Amino acid sequence: MAQQSLSYLLVLSLLAFTPLCLCNKYQGGYLYPQFYDHSCPRAQEIVKSVVAMAVAREARMAASLLRLHFHDCFVKGCDASLLLDSNGNIVTEKRSNPNKNSARGFEVLDEIKAALERECPNTVSCADILALAARDSTVISGGPNWEVPLGRRDARGASLSGSNNDIPAPNNTFQTILTKFKRQGLDLVDLVALSGSHTIGDSRCTSFRQRLYNQTGNGRPDYTLHPSYAAELRNRCPRSGSDQNLFFLDFVSPTKFDNTYYKNLLASKGLLSSDQVLVTSSEASKNLVIQYAENNELFFEHFAKSMVKMGNISPLTGSRGEIRKNCRRINSY
Repeated sequence: MAQQSLSYLLVLSLLAFTPLCLCNKYQGGYLYPQFYDHSCPRAQEIVKSVVAMAVAREARMAASLLRLHFHDCFVKGCDASLLLDSNGNIVTEKRSNPNKNSARGFEVLDEIKAALERECPNTVSCADILALAARDSTVISGGPNWEVPLGRRDARGASLSGSNNDIPAPNNTFQTILTKFKRQGLDLVDLVALSGSHTIGDSRCTSFRQRLYNQTGNGRPDYTLHPSYAAELRNRCPRSGSDQNLFFLDFVSPTKFDNTYYKNLLASKGLLSSDQVLVTSSEASKNLVIQYAENNELFFEHFAKSMVKMGNISPLTGSRGEIRKNCRRINSY
């Protein structure tokens, strides 16, 4: 009888420790938060430490690292293909329109990778580093925390065309953006919640100039942009030149991860066209914007869930891909 009770308790304890919502089965293996608990116990601590130092040096880096994870996952899945430099047959995704002159933070990832290689060589993938750095950047900026499912492996190739075609652009229509999300298995809630990452970071003049001067090709500004805000933006974003001038995506609290981004949208003060269309092009999307503007906790909850979902896009697991020693090149180079 005692033996039966012991067996029963063992089964219950095993069930209790089975990852329910954060364990995802893929060909050859699982993603789960405890993936490195034995092979590299300090992995998450090391990533967090380097990210914290980088953001302390430059607050903008938090948004840059978060953006890299997004731009990686939307091209061939979350496989660190974005981090590869051109070499041999590989043409880097860093040259694509969404990344050229704007993707940044690669040196921070190099620093993280070097520290992890010293601690536990050939163990932690660059794809997992991207996922962890995105989470840590969010938390450090005041945003939500979540457990990151781990166990991704790194791609041995990149896709310049995928980077040009699959990443939503600042001037895309709402329907085009939603279609690009749905192709990745993401839905409307994911789109609106993940757009909230624009509560931190900057954008270049060239990314929204058309809204100020020629939104529909008739030489007129975007009627959905608040006139006083448009006038303010035109001061530093002229009709030509100054392409690289930077502007806060959320001018109210640019380095704090909060729901002010959504409040700005409701005031017609979203910086990018792809931001403002969340209010002007879809009632369902607008309703979510209103909910997040009113309820910061709901935004945080949905953002965290959507980040886990995005991080699960087509990962390489098991024996597929590799664990790069250097995030910028595949191991054979």
